Amino acid sequence: MHARQTVDINDEAGVRINKSFRSLVCEAGGYDNISFIERDVRNYIGKQRKSLCKDGDGQALIRHFSQMRELNNNFFFDIDMDENNRICNVFWADARSRAACQDFGDVVSFDTTYLTNKYDMPFAPFVGVNHHGQSILLGCGLVSCEDTSTIVWLFKCWHRCMSNVEPDGIVTDQCKAMMNTIKVVFPNTKHRWCLWHIMKKVPKKLQGYTNYKPMKTELKKLVYDSICVNDFELGWVDFITKYDLNANEWLCTLYDERHRWVPCYLKSHFWAGMSTTQRSEGMNAFFDGFINSSTTLQKFIAQYDNELRQKAKKEFEADFASANTTVACGFQSPIERQFQLEYTRQI
Repeated sequence: MHARQTVDINDEAGVRINKSFRSLVCEAGGYDNISFIERDVRNYIGKQRKSLCKDGDGQALIRHFSQMRELNNNFFFDIDMDENNRICNVFWADARSRAACQDFGDVVSFDTTYLTNKYDMPFAPFVGVNHHGQSILLGCGLVSCEDTSTIVWLFKCWHRCMSNVEPDGIVTDQCKAMMNTIKVVFPNTKHRWCLWHIMKKVPKKLQGYTNYKPMKTELKKLVYDSICVNDFELGWVDFITKYDLNANEWLCTLYDERHRWVPCYLKSHFWAGMSTTQRSEGMNAFFDGFINSSTTLQKFIAQYDNELRQKAKKEFEADFASANTTVACGFQSPIERQFQLEYTRQI
């Protein structure tokens, strides 16, 4: 407790973290007399800086959520506090998102790469696809860090909010914390890595090789064009042998986890057309323009509510178009006529 108080005071006074740590070492009489390292101090300060309870914004957030619940009992929120009763992580979902999850929560995209408000906290939306092929919000979190315990807390909140129903599939990046979390919280959910993020790393990981250009072409062909698992397995062995890549650690790791990202291993599972987290990234784009680094937490939540209303309006418009117009058949096939009756215009 004394060390935390000292670090907090020094941080407020603008003292660098390494100097704060050295002062604690000197006070304790050497490195052997303290039970933490400089990295622990950096992690502690990082969390303190990202805590939400600043300038009354945390209290305003709680009031806003309480008002939303008064308007509709199905509004769900949960708040994670630290030992000093400061807000660290937040999750919420309105009644419409919870209802949509019953129909469209079987496949979810989850991505935390979008930083939004002035607290520099990752915005973590759960994104699905509706019957018009539109991206829909199925709940949202703001988290202070992306370690396993935080992501577990967030996923458990979403799980409770959605009546403890696991999604059939979830698409994320390669984050190790995400893998660990899904194993714990959603043990029966099929976990898929974002294919776009993996293929984006190819230049960085392989550009140093002499035969980089043909190597890149063959790898893409192998990943995207393999019809079945056997084709990929044989092709991978040929590819690795041809370019002498047995020592490439990145490729070895990818091969070990091939069932998470190579399309031919995943095509028998329903993914609602998703192989990447671009649904999440597309959702983030909706907030660009009215969310910036100075946006307060309360303003962000209000803008999020506005965005939900806009998306609901687009869904209503698509519902109306599907109910009142018919896509003409190209042939006289009975199955095509069945599609006319059963599917939306977009699908």
